[in-house]
Amino acid sequence: MTTKIIRLALCVMVFAPCVSVEAQQPKKVPRIGFLDNSTASGSAVLVDGLRQELSRLGWVEGKNITIEYRFAEQKLERLPELAAQLVRLKLDLIVVTGTSAALATKETTSTIPIVMTSGSDPVGAGVIGSLARPGGNVTGNANLSPELNTKRLEIIKDAVPNLSRVGLLRRPETIPGEALQLKEIRPAAQALKLNLEEIVTQFDAKGLESAFQTAKQKQVNAIMTTTARQFFAERKRIIELATKHRLPAIYFQREFVDEGGLMSYGLDYIDLYRKAALYVDKILKGTKPADLPVQQATKFELVINLKTAKEIGITIPQSVLHQAVKVIK
Repeated sequence: MTTKIIRLALCVMVFAPCVSVEAQQPKKVPRIGFLDNSTASGSAVLVDGLRQELSRLGWVEGKNITIEYRFAEQKLERLPELAAQLVRLKLDLIVVTGTSAALATKETTSTIPIVMTSGSDPVGAGVIGSLARPGGNVTGNANLSPELNTKRLEIIKDAVPNLSRVGLLRRPETIPGEALQLKEIRPAAQALKLNLEEIVTQFDAKGLESAFQTAKQKQVNAIMTTTARQFFAERKRIIELATKHRLPAIYFQREFVDEGGLMSYGLDYIDLYRKAALYVDKILKGTKPADLPVQQATKFELVINLKTAKEIGITIPQSVLHQAVKVIK
């Protein structure tokens, strides 16, 4: 009996440290990447939406999840390099903004899950196989950037009396998403009997000032931009220039109007970033990206700033105001 007790005690002494070490092993903290083609400051409001939704789902940055951020600083040519940096970190997942970032990341890895916050025609661009069955390692949200430009033209024409010439700020290079927008907006302008002046725009202060000078020289009556992340990042400067030159403008996100722009019509992008967090949550819990259909954005909103309208000297018709989900007075 005594011998058995001694043997049992020895077993407890041998295995107890193992149990203790196992109990003290920390759980693996998931690491995700974030790749954006614009700037950290320009994207801050959207990134906050992503983080807040992740937190609501139980993923708190710095506590049980870490995020590696990479911003291309308005230089699309840097995306492949930044995507490669993130892939080398052997992350659990990479969140990307836009089709260009999605393509750059997909070309770098076929194994790490990729979640798009929003992608313009990801099927046509070759990012995914189809919305219902994306296949591969990419999923997330798709937007309707090309189609919405037509609606913006209609709204600005209704809002500005006798509008005949619209200046369209576009980036210097034509990437797949922007090519689709131009393909949509050119015939739309013709159908609305509007002259569309395409103004190639650099994204620094000098380039934006030059673009507005060109707009005035071409005698445009209103301004809009393609839905490029770079324009969103430079929204404050664009708003200042539009006000300075007394040019009515319609933008693609409400954040422009919140910061003093005249009007916007488009998707609720913060909502898209929150939905991207839902994809992150599901994938981190074991769901494969190929099994998660890509969602088409369906929430659109018209926002109008009457303070700005008064400042630049125009009156927005009641027929347009009635369409707005928010009017800033």
